[in-house]
Amino acid sequence: MKNSENNRASILWIDDEIELLRPHILYLEEKGYYLYKSSNGIDALKSIQKRNFDLILLDQVMPGIDGLSLLKEIKNLKPHVPVIIITKNEEEWLMDEIISERTAGYLTKPVNPSQIFSACKKILEEDYLFESKNTNLYLKNINELNLMINNASTIFDWCNIYKELVEWNLFLDNNSDENLLNPLYNQFEIANNNFNNFYIDNFPKWLSSDDDNRPIMSMDVIKKKIVPELNDSKKILFIIIDCLRLDQALTIIKPFQKNFDIDFGFHVSLIPSATPFSRNAIFSGSNLSEIQKNDQENWSKIIQLNSTMNVSEEDLLNKNLKRLLKRKINHKYFKINFANQGNKFYSHLKEYNNLDLISLVVNFIDLITHHRDSSNVIQDIISDENSYRSIVKTWFDNSWIPKTIKLAGEMGYKIFLTTDHGSVKVKKAIKIAGDKQTSSGIRFKYGNNLNCKRNEGLTIKKPEDYGLPYFTKNTNYIIAKNQNFFVYKTDYNNYVKKLNNSFQHGGISMEELLIPMIKLTHR
Repeated sequence: MKNSENNRASILWIDDEIELLRPHILYLEEKGYYLYKSSNGIDALKSIQKRNFDLILLDQVMPGIDGLSLLKEIKNLKPHVPVIIITKNEEEWLMDEIISERTAGYLTKPVNPSQIFSACKKILEEDYLFESKNTNLYLKNINELNLMINNASTIFDWCNIYKELVEWNLFLDNNSDENLLNPLYNQFEIANNNFNNFYIDNFPKWLSSDDDNRPIMSMDVIKKKIVPELNDSKKILFIIIDCLRLDQALTIIKPFQKNFDIDFGFHVSLIPSATPFSRNAIFSGSNLSEIQKNDQENWSKIIQLNSTMNVSEEDLLNKNLKRLLKRKINHKYFKINFANQGNKFYSHLKEYNNLDLISLVVNFIDLITHHRDSSNVIQDIISDENSYRSIVKTWFDNSWIPKTIKLAGEMGYKIFLTTDHGSVKVKKAIKIAGDKQTSSGIRFKYGNNLNCKRNEGLTIKKPEDYGLPYFTKNTNYIIAKNQNFFVYKTDYNNYVKKLNNSFQHGGISMEELLIPMIKLTHR
Protein backbone atom coordinates (compact mmCIF):
# COMPACT_ATOMS: atom_id res chain seq x y z
CA MET A 1 0.00 0.00 0.00
CA LYS A 2 1.32 3.48 -0.87
CA ASN A 3 0.84 6.90 0.66
CA SER A 4 -1.56 8.76 -1.65
CA GLU A 5 0.14 12.14 -1.28
CA ASN A 6 3.66 11.20 -2.31
CA ASN A 7 3.33 7.68 -3.68
CA ARG A 8 5.64 6.25 -0.98
CA ALA A 9 4.80 3.80 1.78
CA SER A 10 4.10 5.62 5.06
CA ILE A 11 5.48 4.41 8.39
CA LEU A 12 4.65 5.65 11.90
CA TRP A 13 7.51 5.10 14.37
CA ILE A 14 6.51 5.35 18.04
CA ASP A 15 9.39 5.58 20.54
CA ASP A 16 9.95 7.80 23.58
CA GLU A 17 13.54 8.28 22.39
CA ILE A 18 12.59 8.98 18.81
CA GLU A 19 15.20 11.73 18.36
CA LEU A 20 17.99 9.24 19.05
CA LEU A 21 16.75 7.19 16.10
CA ARG A 22 17.41 9.89 13.52
CA PRO A 23 20.07 7.83 11.62
CA HIS A 24 17.55 4.97 11.24
CA ILE A 25 14.83 7.37 10.10
CA LEU A 26 17.10 9.07 7.55
CA TYR A 27 18.10 5.66 6.20
CA LEU A 28 14.47 4.62 5.68
CA GLU A 29 13.67 7.96 4.03
CA GLU A 30 16.61 7.50 1.68
CA LYS A 31 15.11 4.14 0.73
CA GLY A 32 11.88 5.84 -0.30
CA TYR A 33 9.65 5.53 2.76
CA TYR A 34 7.81 8.43 4.35
CA LEU A 35 8.29 8.54 8.13
CA TYR A 36 5.93 9.97 10.74
CA LYS A 37 7.32 10.17 14.28
CA SER A 38 5.70 10.05 17.72
CA SER A 39 7.34 10.05 21.15
CA ASN A 40 4.32 8.88 23.19
CA GLY A 41 1.20 6.81 22.96
CA ILE A 42 -1.33 9.65 23.22
CA ASP A 43 0.09 11.55 20.26
CA ALA A 44 0.48 8.30 18.32
CA LEU A 45 -3.21 7.43 18.71
CA LYS A 46 -4.18 10.90 17.49
CA SER A 47 -2.01 10.44 14.40
CA ILE A 48 -3.48 6.99 13.74
CA GLN A 49 -7.00 8.44 13.91
CA LYS A 50 -6.11 11.19 11.42
CA ARG A 51 -4.02 9.26 8.88
CA ASN A 52 -3.73 5.88 7.23
CA PHE A 53 -0.35 4.24 7.75
CA ASP A 54 1.08 1.30 5.88
CA LEU A 55 3.19 0.11 8.85
CA ILE A 56 3.75 1.01 12.51
CA LEU A 57 7.04 0.51 14.39
CA LEU A 58 6.33 0.40 18.15
CA ASP A 59 8.72 0.49 21.11
CA GLN A 60 7.68 -1.97 23.79
CA VAL A 61 8.84 0.05 26.83
CA MET A 62 7.62 3.65 27.07
CA PRO A 63 6.44 5.90 29.89
CA GLY A 64 2.68 6.40 30.13
CA ILE A 65 0.98 3.87 27.85
CA ASP A 66 3.38 0.95 27.43
CA GLY A 67 3.90 -0.72 24.07
CA LEU A 68 1.61 -3.76 24.56
CA SER A 69 -1.27 -1.63 25.89
CA LEU A 70 -0.81 0.78 23.01
CA LEU A 71 -0.77 -2.17 20.59
CA LYS A 72 -4.26 -3.19 21.78
CA GLU A 73 -5.50 0.38 21.23
CA ILE A 74 -4.00 0.45 17.75
CA LYS A 75 -5.62 -2.87 16.85
CA ASN A 76 -8.99 -1.51 17.99
CA LEU A 77 -8.60 1.55 15.76
CA LYS A 78 -6.89 0.01 12.74
CA PRO A 79 -6.93 -3.81 13.03
CA HIS A 80 -5.39 -4.43 9.60
CA VAL A 81 -2.34 -2.17 9.90
CA PRO A 82 0.80 -4.28 10.47
CA VAL A 83 2.74 -3.49 13.66
CA ILE A 84 6.36 -4.43 14.42
CA ILE A 85 7.28 -4.43 18.13
CA ILE A 86 10.82 -3.34 19.05
CA THR A 87 11.95 -4.59 22.47
CA LYS A 88 15.00 -5.10 24.71
CA ASN A 89 13.32 -7.99 26.52
CA GLU A 90 13.99 -11.46 25.09
CA GLU A 91 11.96 -13.43 27.64
CA GLU A 92 9.72 -16.09 26.14
CA TRP A 93 6.53 -14.93 27.87
CA LEU A 94 6.86 -11.56 26.15
CA MET A 95 7.50 -13.16 22.78
CA ASP A 96 4.36 -15.27 23.28
CA GLU A 97 2.36 -12.18 24.19
CA ILE A 98 3.57 -10.28 21.13
CA ILE A 99 2.81 -13.20 18.80
CA SER A 100 -0.64 -13.75 20.33
CA GLU A 101 -1.56 -10.15 19.50
CA ARG A 102 -1.07 -10.99 15.81
CA THR A 103 1.69 -8.51 15.23
CA ALA A 104 3.65 -8.43 11.99
CA GLY A 105 6.75 -9.42 13.98
CA TYR A 106 9.25 -8.15 16.51
CA LEU A 107 12.86 -6.96 16.60
CA THR A 108 15.25 -7.14 19.56
CA LYS A 109 17.31 -4.07 20.47
CA PRO A 110 19.84 -2.90 19.60
CA VAL A 111 18.80 -2.69 15.96
CA ASN A 112 20.74 -1.12 13.12
CA PRO A 113 19.24 0.79 10.17
CA SER A 114 19.61 -2.11 7.73
CA GLN A 115 17.71 -4.46 10.09
CA ILE A 116 14.83 -2.00 10.30
CA PHE A 117 14.84 -1.53 6.52
CA SER A 118 14.84 -5.29 5.92
CA ALA A 119 11.89 -5.80 8.29
CA CYS A 120 9.90 -2.98 6.68
CA LYS A 121 10.66 -4.16 3.16
CA LYS A 122 9.57 -7.71 3.93
CA ILE A 123 6.17 -6.57 5.18
CA LEU A 124 5.53 -3.74 2.73
CA GLU A 125 6.93 -5.25 -0.46
CA GLU A 126 6.96 -9.04 -0.06
CA ASP A 127 3.76 -9.59 -2.06
CA TYR A 128 4.88 -7.22 -4.79
CA LEU A 129 8.34 -8.81 -5.04
CA PHE A 130 6.87 -12.32 -5.07
CA GLU A 131 4.37 -11.35 -7.75
CA SER A 132 6.97 -9.52 -9.83
CA LYS A 133 9.40 -12.45 -9.69
CA ASN A 134 6.80 -15.02 -10.68
CA THR A 135 5.26 -12.78 -13.32
CA ASN A 136 8.66 -12.46 -14.96
CA LEU A 137 9.06 -16.22 -14.66
CA TYR A 138 5.74 -16.75 -16.47
CA LEU A 139 6.74 -14.38 -19.27
CA LYS A 140 10.00 -16.30 -19.65
CA ASN A 141 8.09 -19.60 -19.72
CA ILE A 142 5.64 -18.63 -22.48
CA ASN A 143 7.82 -20.13 -25.19
CA GLU A 144 8.37 -23.31 -23.17
CA LEU A 145 4.62 -23.69 -22.67
CA ASN A 146 4.00 -23.09 -26.37
CA LEU A 147 6.54 -25.79 -27.17
CA MET A 148 4.78 -28.22 -24.80
CA ILE A 149 1.42 -27.43 -26.44
CA ASN A 150 2.74 -27.88 -29.99
CA ASN A 151 4.55 -31.14 -29.19
CA ALA A 152 1.90 -32.82 -27.00
CA SER A 153 1.28 -36.37 -28.24
CA THR A 154 -0.20 -38.26 -25.25
CA ILE A 155 -3.01 -37.69 -22.79
CA PHE A 156 -0.37 -37.41 -20.06
CA ASP A 157 1.21 -34.50 -21.96
CA TRP A 158 -2.18 -32.78 -22.05
CA CYS A 159 -2.83 -33.34 -18.35
CA ASN A 160 0.54 -31.74 -17.53
CA ILE A 161 -0.13 -28.82 -19.88
CA TYR A 162 -3.59 -28.23 -18.44
CA LYS A 163 -2.31 -28.35 -14.84
CA GLU A 164 0.54 -25.96 -15.71
CA LEU A 165 -1.84 -23.45 -17.33
CA VAL A 166 -4.28 -23.67 -14.42
CA GLU A 167 -1.54 -23.12 -11.85
CA TRP A 168 -0.39 -20.00 -13.71
CA ASN A 169 -4.01 -18.89 -13.95
CA LEU A 170 -4.37 -19.23 -10.17
CA PHE A 171 -1.20 -17.24 -9.60
CA LEU A 172 -2.11 -14.43 -12.01
CA ASP A 173 -5.74 -14.42 -10.88
CA ASN A 174 -5.65 -11.07 -9.11
CA ASN A 175 -3.40 -9.37 -11.61
CA SER A 176 -5.26 -6.75 -13.62
CA ASP A 177 -2.46 -6.22 -16.12
CA GLU A 178 -3.89 -7.35 -19.45
CA ASN A 179 -0.35 -7.61 -20.84
CA LEU A 180 0.07 -10.60 -18.50
CA LEU A 181 -3.40 -12.10 -18.62
CA ASN A 182 -3.89 -11.98 -22.39
CA PRO A 183 -0.90 -14.23 -23.20
CA LEU A 184 -2.26 -16.78 -20.72
CA TYR A 185 -5.77 -16.63 -22.18
CA ASN A 186 -4.30 -17.00 -25.67
CA GLN A 187 -2.33 -20.05 -24.55
CA PHE A 188 -5.49 -21.61 -23.11
CA GLU A 189 -7.25 -21.03 -26.43
CA ILE A 190 -4.41 -22.49 -28.50
CA ALA A 191 -4.08 -25.43 -26.12
CA ASN A 192 -7.81 -26.18 -26.29
CA ASN A 193 -7.76 -26.03 -30.10
CA ASN A 194 -4.97 -28.60 -30.19
CA PHE A 195 -6.50 -30.69 -27.41
CA ASN A 196 -9.84 -30.82 -29.28
CA ASN A 197 -8.15 -32.37 -32.31
CA PHE A 198 -6.17 -34.80 -30.15
CA TYR A 199 -9.24 -35.94 -28.19
CA ILE A 200 -11.45 -36.35 -31.28
CA ASP A 201 -8.74 -38.36 -33.06
CA ASN A 202 -8.11 -40.69 -30.12
CA PHE A 203 -11.43 -41.10 -28.31
CA PRO A 204 -12.88 -43.84 -30.58
CA LYS A 205 -9.53 -45.69 -30.44
CA TRP A 206 -9.56 -45.59 -26.64
CA LEU A 207 -13.10 -46.97 -26.51
CA SER A 208 -12.21 -49.90 -28.76
CA SER A 209 -8.98 -50.65 -26.85
CA ASP A 210 -8.58 -52.92 -23.88
CA ASP A 211 -8.83 -50.84 -20.73
CA ASP A 212 -5.18 -51.56 -19.92
CA ASN A 213 -4.12 -49.85 -23.16
CA ARG A 214 -5.89 -46.53 -22.77
CA PRO A 215 -5.84 -43.67 -20.27
CA ILE A 216 -8.07 -44.07 -17.22
CA MET A 217 -11.52 -43.04 -18.44
CA SER A 218 -14.83 -42.59 -16.61
CA MET A 219 -15.75 -46.28 -16.84
CA ASP A 220 -12.29 -47.32 -15.56
CA VAL A 221 -12.31 -45.32 -12.31
CA ILE A 222 -13.84 -47.98 -10.04
CA LYS A 223 -11.73 -50.77 -11.55
CA LYS A 224 -8.40 -48.89 -11.67
CA LYS A 225 -8.62 -46.69 -8.56
CA ILE A 226 -11.12 -48.09 -6.06
CA VAL A 227 -10.98 -51.88 -6.46
CA PRO A 228 -7.17 -52.19 -5.96
CA GLU A 229 -7.52 -50.41 -2.60
CA LEU A 230 -10.43 -52.66 -1.59
CA ASN A 231 -8.41 -55.72 -2.58
CA ASP A 232 -5.66 -54.41 -0.33
CA SER A 233 -8.16 -54.33 2.57
CA LYS A 234 -8.35 -50.54 2.62
CA LYS A 235 -11.55 -48.74 3.57
CA ILE A 236 -12.57 -46.14 0.98
CA LEU A 237 -14.63 -42.95 1.05
CA PHE A 238 -15.32 -42.14 -2.60
CA ILE A 239 -16.62 -38.58 -3.15
CA ILE A 240 -17.87 -37.30 -6.50
CA ILE A 241 -18.53 -33.56 -6.47
CA ASP A 242 -20.54 -32.99 -9.62
CA CYS A 243 -19.03 -30.45 -12.08
CA LEU A 244 -15.83 -29.78 -10.09
CA ARG A 245 -13.03 -28.27 -12.22
CA LEU A 246 -9.29 -28.64 -11.78
CA ASP A 247 -8.78 -25.01 -10.74
CA GLN A 248 -11.48 -25.36 -8.08
CA ALA A 249 -10.05 -28.67 -6.88
CA LEU A 250 -6.58 -27.17 -6.44
CA THR A 251 -8.10 -24.33 -4.42
CA ILE A 252 -10.21 -26.41 -2.02
CA ILE A 253 -7.64 -29.14 -1.39
CA LYS A 254 -4.92 -26.90 0.13
CA PRO A 255 -6.17 -26.97 3.77
CA PHE A 256 -5.84 -30.77 3.86
CA GLN A 257 -2.08 -30.72 3.24
CA LYS A 258 -1.36 -30.44 6.97
CA ASN A 259 -2.95 -33.77 7.93
CA PHE A 260 -3.07 -35.76 4.70
CA ASP A 261 -0.68 -37.07 2.08
CA ILE A 262 -2.19 -35.95 -1.23
CA ASP A 263 -1.78 -37.86 -4.47
CA PHE A 264 -3.01 -35.81 -7.44
CA GLY A 265 -3.91 -37.49 -10.74
CA PHE A 266 -6.43 -37.41 -13.60
CA HIS A 267 -8.98 -39.46 -15.43
CA VAL A 268 -10.61 -38.62 -18.75
CA SER A 269 -14.33 -37.92 -19.07
CA LEU A 270 -16.51 -39.24 -21.88
CA ILE A 271 -18.30 -37.12 -24.44
CA PRO A 272 -20.74 -35.56 -24.10
CA SER A 273 -19.11 -34.30 -20.88
CA ALA A 274 -22.41 -34.39 -19.00
CA THR A 275 -23.63 -36.26 -15.95
CA PRO A 276 -25.86 -38.90 -17.66
CA PHE A 277 -22.94 -40.07 -19.80
CA SER A 278 -19.94 -39.65 -17.50
CA ARG A 279 -21.29 -40.42 -14.02
CA ASN A 280 -23.30 -43.47 -15.12
CA ALA A 281 -20.04 -44.67 -16.70
CA ILE A 282 -18.09 -44.16 -13.46
CA PHE A 283 -20.48 -46.27 -11.40
CA SER A 284 -21.32 -48.92 -14.00
CA GLY A 285 -17.90 -49.39 -15.58
CA SER A 286 -19.66 -49.11 -18.96
CA ASN A 287 -20.63 -46.41 -21.42
CA LEU A 288 -24.31 -45.73 -22.12
CA SER A 289 -24.23 -47.71 -25.37
CA GLU A 290 -23.16 -50.81 -23.44
CA ILE A 291 -25.81 -50.22 -20.76
CA GLN A 292 -28.44 -49.90 -23.49
CA LYS A 293 -27.34 -53.23 -25.01
CA ASN A 294 -26.61 -55.24 -21.86
CA ASP A 295 -28.78 -53.89 -19.04
CA GLN A 296 -32.29 -53.26 -20.29
CA GLU A 297 -33.71 -52.94 -16.78
CA ASN A 298 -31.50 -50.00 -15.86
CA TRP A 299 -31.62 -48.53 -19.35
CA SER A 300 -35.42 -48.34 -19.08
CA LYS A 301 -35.06 -46.46 -15.78
CA ILE A 302 -32.45 -44.12 -17.24
CA ILE A 303 -34.62 -43.04 -20.18
CA GLN A 304 -37.98 -43.02 -18.44
CA LEU A 305 -40.07 -39.84 -18.71
CA ASN A 306 -38.89 -37.06 -16.34
CA SER A 307 -35.88 -39.16 -15.34
CA THR A 308 -32.68 -37.36 -14.41
CA MET A 309 -30.94 -40.19 -16.31
CA ASN A 310 -28.94 -40.97 -13.16
CA VAL A 311 -31.59 -42.79 -11.13
CA SER A 312 -29.81 -46.16 -11.42
CA GLU A 313 -26.36 -45.24 -10.09
CA GLU A 314 -26.60 -47.35 -6.94
CA ASP A 315 -27.71 -50.47 -8.80
CA LEU A 316 -25.09 -49.91 -11.52
CA LEU A 317 -22.42 -49.62 -8.83
CA ASN A 318 -23.60 -52.80 -7.08
CA LYS A 319 -23.39 -54.77 -10.32
CA ASN A 320 -19.98 -53.32 -11.19
CA LEU A 321 -18.49 -54.15 -7.77
CA LYS A 322 -19.90 -57.67 -7.88
CA ARG A 323 -18.41 -58.22 -11.34
CA LEU A 324 -15.00 -56.82 -10.43
CA LEU A 325 -14.54 -58.15 -6.88
CA LYS A 326 -16.36 -61.48 -7.21
CA ARG A 327 -17.06 -61.26 -3.48
CA LYS A 328 -19.40 -59.38 -1.20
CA ILE A 329 -18.30 -56.17 0.52
CA ASN A 330 -20.08 -53.81 2.89
CA HIS A 331 -20.82 -50.58 1.07
CA LYS A 332 -23.35 -47.77 0.89
CA TYR A 333 -24.22 -45.17 -1.73
CA PHE A 334 -25.50 -41.67 -0.86
CA LYS A 335 -26.63 -38.82 -3.08
CA ILE A 336 -26.58 -35.46 -1.31
CA ASN A 337 -28.26 -32.38 -2.75
CA PHE A 338 -28.81 -30.23 0.34
CA ALA A 339 -26.80 -29.15 3.38
CA ASN A 340 -29.13 -30.84 5.87
CA GLN A 341 -28.58 -34.16 4.08
CA GLY A 342 -24.81 -33.67 4.27
CA ASN A 343 -24.90 -32.74 7.96
CA LYS A 344 -27.05 -35.78 8.68
CA PHE A 345 -24.55 -38.01 6.85
CA TYR A 346 -21.68 -36.53 8.88
CA SER A 347 -23.52 -37.02 12.16
CA HIS A 348 -23.88 -40.75 11.39
CA LEU A 349 -20.42 -41.27 9.89
CA LYS A 350 -19.00 -43.14 12.90
CA GLU A 351 -21.85 -45.65 12.56
CA TYR A 352 -20.48 -46.55 9.10
CA ASN A 353 -17.09 -47.63 10.45
CA ASN A 354 -17.69 -51.24 9.39
CA LEU A 355 -18.20 -50.30 5.72
CA ASP A 356 -15.54 -51.12 3.16
CA LEU A 357 -16.77 -48.49 0.70
CA ILE A 358 -18.83 -45.34 1.08
CA SER A 359 -19.81 -43.61 -2.17
CA LEU A 360 -21.00 -40.00 -2.02
CA VAL A 361 -22.43 -37.97 -4.88
CA VAL A 362 -22.54 -34.27 -3.97
CA ASN A 363 -24.57 -31.84 -6.04
CA PHE A 364 -23.91 -28.14 -5.52
CA ILE A 365 -21.57 -26.82 -8.18
CA ASP A 366 -23.69 -28.34 -10.94
CA LEU A 367 -26.86 -26.87 -9.39
CA ILE A 368 -25.56 -23.29 -9.20
CA THR A 369 -24.07 -23.64 -12.70
CA HIS A 370 -27.45 -24.63 -14.13
CA HIS A 371 -29.40 -22.02 -12.15
CA ARG A 372 -27.02 -19.22 -13.10
CA ASP A 373 -28.85 -18.77 -16.41
CA SER A 374 -32.16 -18.08 -14.69
CA SER A 375 -30.95 -15.86 -11.84
CA ASN A 376 -29.52 -12.37 -12.19
CA VAL A 377 -28.12 -12.63 -8.65
CA ILE A 378 -26.17 -15.81 -9.43
CA GLN A 379 -24.99 -14.27 -12.72
CA ASP A 380 -23.55 -11.35 -10.75
CA ILE A 381 -21.92 -13.69 -8.22
CA ILE A 382 -20.44 -16.04 -10.85
CA SER A 383 -19.34 -13.48 -13.42
CA ASP A 384 -15.90 -14.90 -14.25
CA GLU A 385 -13.48 -17.73 -13.52
CA ASN A 386 -12.17 -16.08 -10.36
CA SER A 387 -15.60 -15.50 -8.83
CA TYR A 388 -16.66 -19.04 -9.81
CA ARG A 389 -13.66 -20.46 -7.92
CA SER A 390 -14.35 -18.19 -4.99
CA ILE A 391 -17.98 -19.24 -4.58
CA VAL A 392 -17.01 -22.92 -4.83
CA LYS A 393 -14.30 -22.49 -2.19
CA THR A 394 -16.62 -20.54 0.12
CA TRP A 395 -19.29 -23.23 -0.18
CA PHE A 396 -16.81 -26.08 0.30
CA ASP A 397 -15.00 -24.54 3.28
CA ASN A 398 -18.29 -23.92 5.09
CA SER A 399 -19.92 -27.20 4.12
CA TRP A 400 -19.99 -30.54 5.94
CA ILE A 401 -17.42 -32.03 3.53
CA PRO A 402 -14.10 -30.91 5.13
CA LYS A 403 -15.08 -32.24 8.57
CA THR A 404 -16.33 -35.44 6.91
CA ILE A 405 -12.97 -35.92 5.18
CA LYS A 406 -11.10 -35.20 8.42
CA LEU A 407 -13.16 -37.64 10.48
CA ALA A 408 -13.10 -40.32 7.78
CA GLY A 409 -9.32 -40.03 7.62
CA GLU A 410 -9.07 -40.43 11.40
CA MET A 411 -11.33 -43.51 11.11
CA GLY A 412 -8.85 -45.12 8.74
CA TYR A 413 -10.58 -44.40 5.44
CA LYS A 414 -8.67 -43.45 2.33
CA ILE A 415 -10.50 -40.66 0.58
CA PHE A 416 -10.85 -40.37 -3.18
CA LEU A 417 -12.20 -37.01 -4.36
CA THR A 418 -13.14 -36.52 -7.99
CA THR A 419 -15.91 -35.42 -10.34
CA ASP A 420 -17.72 -36.60 -13.46
CA HIS A 421 -17.05 -33.58 -15.71
CA GLY A 422 -16.01 -29.93 -15.55
CA SER A 423 -17.37 -26.82 -17.23
CA VAL A 424 -16.22 -24.05 -19.55
CA LYS A 425 -17.21 -20.42 -20.05
CA VAL A 426 -19.00 -20.18 -23.41
CA LYS A 427 -18.54 -17.17 -25.67
CA LYS A 428 -19.57 -18.03 -29.24
CA ALA A 429 -23.13 -18.94 -30.27
CA ILE A 430 -23.57 -21.42 -33.12
CA LYS A 431 -26.91 -21.45 -34.95
CA ILE A 432 -28.39 -24.88 -35.47
CA ALA A 433 -31.69 -26.37 -36.66
CA GLY A 434 -33.52 -29.11 -34.74
CA ASP A 435 -36.95 -30.68 -34.37
CA LYS A 436 -39.05 -31.49 -31.31
CA GLN A 437 -37.07 -34.69 -30.73
CA THR A 438 -33.79 -32.79 -30.27
CA SER A 439 -32.35 -32.74 -26.74
CA SER A 440 -32.04 -29.49 -24.81
CA GLY A 441 -28.29 -29.37 -24.07
CA ILE A 442 -26.30 -26.17 -24.60
CA ARG A 443 -22.90 -27.73 -25.42
CA PHE A 444 -24.25 -30.94 -26.98
CA LYS A 445 -27.42 -32.16 -28.63
CA TYR A 446 -28.77 -35.45 -29.89
CA GLY A 447 -31.65 -35.91 -32.29
CA ASN A 448 -32.22 -36.50 -35.99
CA ASN A 449 -30.15 -35.00 -38.82
CA LEU A 450 -28.12 -32.63 -36.63
CA ASN A 451 -25.09 -30.97 -38.19
CA CYS A 452 -22.43 -28.39 -37.40
CA LYS A 453 -19.27 -27.22 -39.12
CA ARG A 454 -15.99 -28.94 -38.30
CA ASN A 455 -14.53 -25.86 -36.59
CA GLU A 456 -17.69 -25.44 -34.50
CA GLY A 457 -18.03 -28.94 -33.12
CA LEU A 458 -17.98 -32.68 -33.68
CA THR A 459 -20.82 -34.26 -35.66
CA ILE A 460 -21.35 -37.92 -34.76
CA LYS A 461 -23.29 -39.92 -37.33
CA LYS A 462 -22.50 -43.35 -35.84
CA PRO A 463 -23.13 -43.09 -32.07
CA GLU A 464 -21.87 -46.62 -31.36
CA ASP A 465 -18.34 -45.56 -32.42
CA TYR A 466 -18.36 -43.11 -29.49
CA GLY A 467 -20.06 -45.37 -26.95
CA LEU A 468 -23.32 -43.45 -27.29
CA PRO A 469 -26.87 -44.82 -27.28
CA TYR A 470 -29.58 -44.48 -29.88
CA PHE A 471 -32.80 -42.78 -28.79
CA THR A 472 -34.39 -43.18 -32.23
CA LYS A 473 -33.36 -45.20 -35.25
CA ASN A 474 -31.52 -42.21 -36.77
CA THR A 475 -30.07 -40.61 -33.64
CA ASN A 476 -26.96 -38.52 -34.17
CA TYR A 477 -25.05 -36.08 -31.96
CA ILE A 478 -23.31 -32.73 -32.22
CA ILE A 479 -20.79 -31.73 -29.56
CA ALA A 480 -19.39 -28.20 -29.25
CA LYS A 481 -15.69 -27.45 -29.34
CA ASN A 482 -13.76 -24.83 -27.37
CA GLN A 483 -16.08 -22.06 -26.10
CA ASN A 484 -18.94 -22.58 -28.58
CA PHE A 485 -22.57 -23.22 -27.64
CA PHE A 486 -25.59 -24.22 -29.68
CA VAL A 487 -28.61 -21.95 -30.15
CA TYR A 488 -31.71 -22.47 -32.29
CA LYS A 489 -32.44 -19.89 -34.96
CA THR A 490 -35.81 -19.21 -33.33
CA ASP A 491 -35.43 -16.53 -30.64
CA TYR A 492 -31.68 -16.56 -31.30
CA ASN A 493 -30.85 -13.12 -29.84
CA ASN A 494 -32.71 -13.79 -26.60
CA TYR A 495 -30.85 -17.05 -25.97
CA VAL A 496 -27.48 -15.54 -26.88
CA LYS A 497 -28.04 -12.76 -24.37
CA LYS A 498 -29.05 -15.28 -21.73
CA LEU A 499 -26.30 -17.84 -22.29
CA ASN A 500 -23.26 -15.90 -23.47
CA ASN A 501 -20.45 -15.90 -20.86
CA SER A 502 -22.22 -18.57 -18.81
CA PHE A 503 -20.54 -21.77 -17.61
CA GLN A 504 -21.72 -24.87 -19.45
CA HIS A 505 -20.66 -28.48 -19.93
CA GLY A 506 -21.16 -31.29 -22.40
CA GLY A 507 -18.58 -30.18 -24.94
CA ILE A 508 -14.94 -30.80 -25.76
CA SER A 509 -12.37 -28.81 -23.79
CA MET A 510 -9.63 -29.51 -21.26
CA GLU A 511 -11.77 -27.90 -18.55
CA GLU A 512 -14.65 -30.33 -19.16
CA LEU A 513 -12.77 -33.55 -19.96
CA LEU A 514 -9.53 -33.65 -17.93
CA ILE A 515 -10.81 -34.69 -14.52
CA PRO A 516 -8.92 -34.30 -11.22
CA MET A 517 -8.59 -37.52 -9.23
CA ILE A 518 -7.31 -36.84 -5.72
CA LYS A 519 -6.35 -39.46 -3.13
CA LEU A 520 -6.00 -38.33 0.49
CA THR A 521 -4.30 -40.56 3.05
CA HIS A 522 -4.39 -39.47 6.68
CA ARG A 523 -0.99 -39.21 8.34
